Amino acid sequence: MNLNDEIVAVWPLAGFDKTLHYKVAEGMSRQIAVGTLVRVPVGRRFTLGVVVKKKADPDVEYSKLKMVSQVCYDQPILTPRLLELAGWMRSYYGAKREAVLETMIPGPIRQGMSPKRDKYVSIGKKLGQEELETLGRRAPKQRDLYDFVLQQIKPQKKSLILNRLKLSAATYNGLLEKGFIHEESRVAERVAYEDEIGEIEFAVEEKFTLNDEQVAVTESLRATLSKGGFATHLVQGVTGSGKTEVYLDAMEAVLEKGQGVLFLVPEVALTPQTVGRIRSRLAQYAHVQTVVWHSHLSDGERLDAWMALASGRAQVVVGARSAVFAPIKKLGLIVVDEEHEPAFKQDETPRYHGRDVAVYRAYLENTLCVLGSATPSLESYRNVTLGKYALDRLTQRVDDRALPMMHVVDMRQEIARTRKSTQLSTTLVEKLRDRFEKKEQSILFINRRGFSSSMLCQDCGHVEICNHCSVPMTYHRSDETLKCHLCGEEVNAPTQCPSCKSPKIRWKGMGTQRIEDSVTRVMPKAKVVRIDADTMSRKHLFRQILGEFRSGKIDVLVGTQMIAKGLDFPNVTLVGMVDADLSLHIPDFRANERTFQLLVQVSGRAGRGDLAGEVVVQTFTPHADPIQFARRGEVDAFLEIEAESRKRFQYPPYRHLIRQVFRGPNPDKVSFFAEQFAKRANERLGGRIETRGPAPCSIEKMKDHYRFQIWYFASSITNTMAELSGVASEIGWPPDVIQILDVDPMSLS
Repeated sequence: MNLNDEIVAVWPLAGFDKTLHYKVAEGMSRQIAVGTLVRVPVGRRFTLGVVVKKKADPDVEYSKLKMVSQVCYDQPILTPRLLELAGWMRSYYGAKREAVLETMIPGPIRQGMSPKRDKYVSIGKKLGQEELETLGRRAPKQRDLYDFVLQQIKPQKKSLILNRLKLSAATYNGLLEKGFIHEESRVAERVAYEDEIGEIEFAVEEKFTLNDEQVAVTESLRATLSKGGFATHLVQGVTGSGKTEVYLDAMEAVLEKGQGVLFLVPEVALTPQTVGRIRSRLAQYAHVQTVVWHSHLSDGERLDAWMALASGRAQVVVGARSAVFAPIKKLGLIVVDEEHEPAFKQDETPRYHGRDVAVYRAYLENTLCVLGSATPSLESYRNVTLGKYALDRLTQRVDDRALPMMHVVDMRQEIARTRKSTQLSTTLVEKLRDRFEKKEQSILFINRRGFSSSMLCQDCGHVEICNHCSVPMTYHRSDETLKCHLCGEEVNAPTQCPSCKSPKIRWKGMGTQRIEDSVTRVMPKAKVVRIDADTMSRKHLFRQILGEFRSGKIDVLVGTQMIAKGLDFPNVTLVGMVDADLSLHIPDFRANERTFQLLVQVSGRAGRGDLAGEVVVQTFTPHADPIQFARRGEVDAFLEIEAESRKRFQYPPYRHLIRQVFRGPNPDKVSFFAEQFAKRANERLGGRIETRGPAPCSIEKMKDHYRFQIWYFASSITNTMAELSGVASEIGWPPDVIQILDVDPMSLS
């Protein structure tokens, strides 16, 4: 036998990025394939590693190698394409290989958790009539058990039989020892959303008759699937246009060919409804199993879902961002719903973007990736204009339902008229009461994600903008200054509005609890429930609240961005956006885009049934472009004007952006080191990129660490990351200064 056949190359999870080689004991080789998780010796300890190659390099000395000590699972836990994806993420996002692998491989898998097993019972020895009568006289309970098992068409779970017949383990064991019944052990799969509280009561998913636009889009996707190869389609459809029906049609086309599907949603909140629709529709395919993947699963559910995919028992996975790494065999389609959502961006190392990783995985798998949104991101819009993505449009709601009418309430006039600060305008209160009397439902959205300490004039809506970066400046209460966190520009905070001279220039925010209290005061008989981070802390409470809302037990639902998109409730006829300005004036070049997307997505929750819908938007800047374009429903016009603004300042998507954050307990030391790094980086990169900063981060102090940032605008990520890595290796790194690199950041805080 060739000695190289007994050697494997392994990426160890041991704190370094080297590839190590190991010998494989005789008989173990058949258990190992590329992607297998193994336990290997590294120095004096043992660690996990992933097999990346089965034949050794020619210069590897067999005699000096150590042995693989254990194969952790019967099947590979990463596919060859996923290992390629790990390599790309390492170079593109500048992350260590170990961090990427730990993100790809779930904790329960890395901890060596074993699948739960259940015992199933079937008939062993067939008894004649005389033997049955003898058993009945001597052990009547054993006879009852035998008769019950005999009547079953297929093996039944032991625990269910004993509970149903109220029998003891002794009775069962007595029958088992005689060989009259047979017991086998099977892996028990814990299926998320099929637990004790059951699925949310969504309607049974029927296959609807598609309208002309939906037919055109499905034919476009099926044509690409038939042609084969890598492609990306952007499905731009207004809210309620039936994008999910289009996805389901493409999924059926893929499943009929025996391939698998990866379906990504931006929020855990959307998963139950999406899973319910997909499982209901795919029930016709007896061999198709759909699993769920997101951060709220128990370790057992996570383990079972992953092993079902790795073994090929499951063909469809629905989940949030991390589901992009699911080890689906024969992957034939990737769907990224609400592709514009910032929630697809990971805020911890490796700081990957789920949408972009999905597109690159589709490229590696040589298959189709479908991106869907009513409000596409500027990045996807740019790729359409460059011809990289195909564009499919859905411009009408299903069944010719009208888009909701949007009312924009100028809160400056509201305050002037009532002579007091208020959270709920007269218009919104009147419409809330009207819906309650008609037994219709309402949703109030709090734009809390956009909260920032920007200074806003309540009389004229003026916001201080940086002259150099065209983004709102941030108010620093500690020293009464306004600072730009892109370029470092700093000015004294005004005591009166520079535009209208009003003293009413200040910053403020509001939360879900305050709005809930306000609604309860004006509608004491209404059932008002809020959804926020506290609600999400309990595993099943969120689903329970949505179930009660669908059934009509809740009149008004108050929440943040988690209820702003994707959810479908036919009896909701009013949606209120309490404070649109909070996301409009954050110090971020994406502020206009985020606000426009939120307005369109929030308004899309209204009028999805037979009743017409209305939207009330409360704002201090009613004439702002995002608000006016959203009011008129002009998505393309907004994208064009926003793209022109980005192009003028050469912001993404016209250049890539890399954010480098330095943090430590000593602000002077962190600031000095950031300045030295920026100087060395500029020298090394020789003017090939634009550098801005260092400047304080938007949240300058966090967990007793002071934070400064540098921004790099570059045409090539990979080359720039390699150069920055070179600077980091050359410079003397203080132990109490930590650096973080964020490629294509979605947050400036």
